[in-house]
Amino acid sequence: MEDLEKYDVCIIGAGPAGYAAAMRAVDFGKRVILIEKDKVGGAGLYNGALSSKTLWELSQKVRSVNESIVSVGRSKFEISWEEAKKTVNEALFDRKSQYSCHIKLLETGSNKLFRYERGLGSFIDNKTIEIKKSNGKIKRIHSDYTIIATGSKPRKLPNMDVDEKIIMTSDGIDHIDDFPKSMVIVGAGVIGCEYATIFSNFGKTKVYIIDRADHILPFEDEDISNMVEGNLVDHGVTIHHTSQLERLDIVDGEVEYELSYKDGKREVIRVEKALLAVGRTLNVEGLNMENAGVEKSKRGRHIGDVDTQTNVPNIYAVGDASGRIALVNMGELEGRQAIEKIFGKKATPLSYDNISTIMFLQPEVAAVGLNEKQCVERGIPVKVVKLDFSCIARAIAMRKTQGFFKIIVTNDDEMKVLGMRAIGEHASSAIQAVALLIKTGQSIRVLADLVHPHPSIIEGIQECVRMLMNQSVFKSSVFKDNLKAYSCVDGVCTPLQHLTGGNNLDL
Repeated sequence: MEDLEKYDVCIIGAGPAGYAAAMRAVDFGKRVILIEKDKVGGAGLYNGALSSKTLWELSQKVRSVNESIVSVGRSKFEISWEEAKKTVNEALFDRKSQYSCHIKLLETGSNKLFRYERGLGSFIDNKTIEIKKSNGKIKRIHSDYTIIATGSKPRKLPNMDVDEKIIMTSDGIDHIDDFPKSMVIVGAGVIGCEYATIFSNFGKTKVYIIDRADHILPFEDEDISNMVEGNLVDHGVTIHHTSQLERLDIVDGEVEYELSYKDGKREVIRVEKALLAVGRTLNVEGLNMENAGVEKSKRGRHIGDVDTQTNVPNIYAVGDASGRIALVNMGELEGRQAIEKIFGKKATPLSYDNISTIMFLQPEVAAVGLNEKQCVERGIPVKVVKLDFSCIARAIAMRKTQGFFKIIVTNDDEMKVLGMRAIGEHASSAIQAVALLIKTGQSIRVLADLVHPHPSIIEGIQECVRMLMNQSVFKSSVFKDNLKAYSCVDGVCTPLQHLTGGNNLDL
């Protein structure tokens, strides 16, 4: 029998989840090997979070400049795709360099705990991992524990020739050499709407969105999706609501797609490019999990069983592979959680109740906890308070008054926070305090007496709290269009009585 290198933990996949797991294992003083077949950083860096958000940031600047100068008669500012790609590549280089330097210094450090291997990792059995390198060489190692962090890849649709040049997934954005004159996006979820925002912001692409539902972002409250949709439409995006995609083909080097509608109407449209944004699937090809006895879920969508652990006790799954929530921040938390369960004997399961998310749309959307729609569907009695950005001094100063805060609390005297939605400038900076209240199960009253910086967007949160306590500076009975507070019980929503001009209840 060959003498195998021995490790305490092997991590297959060096995306955000796998990398976080590896670094937490180093904290415990364990011998760890991190295996990656492609690029360190995964979709959190390439073809995903960092690259698309860099494009979004740049597109927002272009849009903002044009909103300022076109209105006074000046020519529209434009940026070339080459310039846009240069900005993205610079951002990727900065982050990639951090990873590369970090790995090299760890490997050459005095403790020699960490090892990085480039190659395809696969199971021989539940404690033996094979690493196949690009030059054909094969190496096997022994590991007491293994963490699967192989991430996901864009889902494709059957009977479509996805060449990543004309019909693309998000992986194909890097392959285009100029802004397309026109593009259809299949899917009206977060990814589809983000790319629609990006390309419409740059102002060089006619964007179409195929939406099977009657409004985009169908998982969100209608006031959120309506504002995002209105901005997309105002910026020239065409949204095919309640449409069924019958076919999407490459014809003469372009894309031809056909839609049908419930009323029998059909239409055929020709565009330059197509982008599929219909979710992601497990990336486990070549992993040979069956050799280790690891099973997928019944529906085959994920691997993890309970709190990152699979059905095989010494094998864990984190990040997109766990099938919970495909977000970089959650992947990192799951990677750390797995290591802490293995070596720190952590008994407390990971909580998914206070997950903060950002949607890079126009305007920016941030969310934590339940939304109003989910509370109604679950039959949870709630109080809801909503404050328009036009009532926030910082938003007025920035001339960015489109947006609102919405906070959902329990319909009782405790008023514990169930969720929050923020849409508008600096939205993602505004929800963290509320996320902490959800995690700790505290009342919204905790925020009432904090001294918030002035002028800042987060002052709007304090005003929301004061509205619930009938202590607000502006009264909802006066600014009815901008300030709203109501209770929802059994799907019936009514204004809160103490906010309609009655006596102060001294809550």
